[in-house]
Amino acid sequence: MTPPPVRVLLVDDQPLVRAGLRVLIADSPGLEIAGEAGTGEQAVRLTEDVRPDVVVMDIRMPGMDGIEATGRITAGPSTARVLVLTTFDDDEYVYGALRAGASGFLVKDMDLDDILAAVRVVAAGDALIAPSVTRRLIEEFAARPKPPATPPHPAIDGVTDREREVLTLIGRGLSNGEIADRLCISPATAKAHVGRLFTKLAARDRVQLVIIAYELGLVSPSR
Repeated sequence: MTPPPVRVLLVDDQPLVRAGLRVLIADSPGLEIAGEAGTGEQAVRLTEDVRPDVVVMDIRMPGMDGIEATGRITAGPSTARVLVLTTFDDDEYVYGALRAGASGFLVKDMDLDDILAAVRVVAAGDALIAPSVTRRLIEEFAARPKPPATPPHPAIDGVTDREREVLTLIGRGLSNGEIADRLCISPATAKAHVGRLFTKLAARDRVQLVIIAYELGLVSPSR
C-alpha cells in the first residue's frame, strides 16, 4: 500500500515565500499542503486544527515569533515536527529555535531539492543537522560572550565513558556510520549508543544531543 502523504504546514509572514513553497510541495509526490499561516499564533492554532506532520517555520514574524511558536508546538500534544526556515548567516535565533524543540532548519537560499529532502527527513523522525551546519552553529555561539554558567545536564552522570565519546562525535556532526568508523565499532553498536543517549538525556532528536554536547563543553570550534 502507498503510504499516506506527508502533510506540511507552511508558516511565513511573506505570502510570496509561502506561494513558492506551496507550488514546490504540491508538485512533489508524497507531500501535500495541510495549511498556511502568516503568524506564530496562527501556526500554533492550525497545528492543533489540521494536525500536520511537519511545520516549516519562519523565525521573524510579527507578534509571536517562530521560536515561541516552535516551543508551544513541541511542548503540546501535537506530534508535528518543526523545521525552521531561516537565513543562517544573519539569523541569531537559530540556536534558540533548536532549543525550543525544532528538529532542524532550512536556509532560505538552499536548493529546492534540498528543501524537499529536508521535509522528508524530518517527517521520517530524524533531525536535519548536516556536519557543516553543526560546525557553523558551534562556531557562531562559541564566539559569543559566554552566558552565566548552567548546571550540568541532570542525567549526564548516568552516561558511560563510551556514550560520552559518542555524544562528543554527535556534537561534531558525525553520522552513525562515521561514529562507527571513528570508534572502530559496528554501525549497529553506534546506533545503539545513540539510542541510549536519547533515553538517558531525554533528548527529542539528534539536534538536542548536539546542543547538550555543546552546553557540556564536549565540543568547541577548535576540536
